[in-house]
Amino acid sequence: MLFNSLTFIVFFAIVLFLHHLPFSWRVKKSNLLIASYLFYAAWNPPFIVLVWISTIIDWKVAHKIHQTEHKTTRKMLLLISILVNLGILAYFKYGDFLLQNWQSLMASFGVDYQVPEWSIILPVGISFYTFQTMAYSLDVYFKRAKPSKSFLDFALFVTFFPQLVAGPIVRPTHLLPQFEKERKASRNMLIWGLGLITLGLFQKVVIADGILASISDDVYGARGAVSFIDAWLGTFAFAGQIFSDFAGYSTTAIGVALTLGFSLPSNFNYPYAAIGFSDFWRRWHISLSTWLRDYLYIPLGGNQKGAIRTYINLMLTMLIGGLWHGASWTFVVWGGLHGLYLSIERLMKRTWGNVNWVKRRLVQILLALLTYLLINITWVFFRAQSFPQAFGMVKSMLGFNPEGKAVLATINIILVSVVTLGMVIVHWRMRSTSLEAVVEKTPWPVLGTLWGLMLFLIIITQGSGDAFIYFQF
Repeated sequence: MLFNSLTFIVFFAIVLFLHHLPFSWRVKKSNLLIASYLFYAAWNPPFIVLVWISTIIDWKVAHKIHQTEHKTTRKMLLLISILVNLGILAYFKYGDFLLQNWQSLMASFGVDYQVPEWSIILPVGISFYTFQTMAYSLDVYFKRAKPSKSFLDFALFVTFFPQLVAGPIVRPTHLLPQFEKERKASRNMLIWGLGLITLGLFQKVVIADGILASISDDVYGARGAVSFIDAWLGTFAFAGQIFSDFAGYSTTAIGVALTLGFSLPSNFNYPYAAIGFSDFWRRWHISLSTWLRDYLYIPLGGNQKGAIRTYINLMLTMLIGGLWHGASWTFVVWGGLHGLYLSIERLMKRTWGNVNWVKRRLVQILLALLTYLLINITWVFFRAQSFPQAFGMVKSMLGFNPEGKAVLATINIILVSVVTLGMVIVHWRMRSTSLEAVVEKTPWPVLGTLWGLMLFLIIITQGSGDAFIYFQF
């Protein structure tokens, strides 16, 4: 069930209506749990079983961990949670990838190994809810939190439909306490929630799907090399598309939760105004970057075991983060590039971090532009379907493909240029403030006009009803 569908609008209206009826809090939570299962089952009902397995295993394991102080037993219990969750994830998401790489490895030794046909369907959102349930067991193991006393609350935490399939990845310490006592959206929360839903759908339907998707497809779907300008514009289009698509989902999810009386953490903070790559990861997919930091980078040793180990930990974290996004070596390279960027940035800060000229506004703007351009180089490996395509695109972007052909129409060149420039300017203007602060200072007539304009554009845009990009992860 897609946020950008009439089915969801009807579904959401029914859920919202039931949630505001004078039922007991337990009945309301039960309604939300049933609604969450129905929401997920709309894609493929049998995959609900996988959600149940993760839910029951982590519920049982966390309580057992909490009840014992025996270190070996605690470690074994945690290992059960990790193996079950990552085992399911590996089978459904990485099974075919592992088989194909095994075939290539055998072929390098002269063994003709035939890979069996892999017809397993990837369950939508499996990477998100797997990390979310694992966080629960890990928090209990590290004694950051106590296990929930209510199985209903925990089951709802795992499956809460606004963020179930594409995040934000919510920590148990953030969401579980909200289920303990009755919550009801105030008038202000309801207005804010509906406003965020509108903004999120505008980003997805109008910007991502309506304007940028086809431009990116034209460039990355071209036969042969493309020109220098088209390579950059096509990649800029994808950069804007993936931000508008994913931030649009997160914004809609936060808005839906808010209308029900719940708060979800922000997942984006104007990342295309980042000054440097550590700043980018403080602003992009915040719930994943903080998850990787707290449950992978820091346990590996973080930056506490010397410079060399710090760089190794950074690279490992980003390589795994890349693989989390997709079962392909192009995603691993995408993550590896970010790890390389972060390592070089860390080395440069140690050398020039205290130089005054680095803090000048003009230098900061230039550094932000350089960050944005280098981020776009990484997006090539995220968008390309193969290494030859990715390398060909990078070659064109660096000016080494003089035979590249122009594929974009003039109107598309204008559109992507205007949208990209507008997006970067908005991100830069908003980098040190918040949407709430801007809305508070803006007169209601202006806000009403903008809200109405977004609704109008959503309605008239002849979208294809495409799924959100991160559903595949």
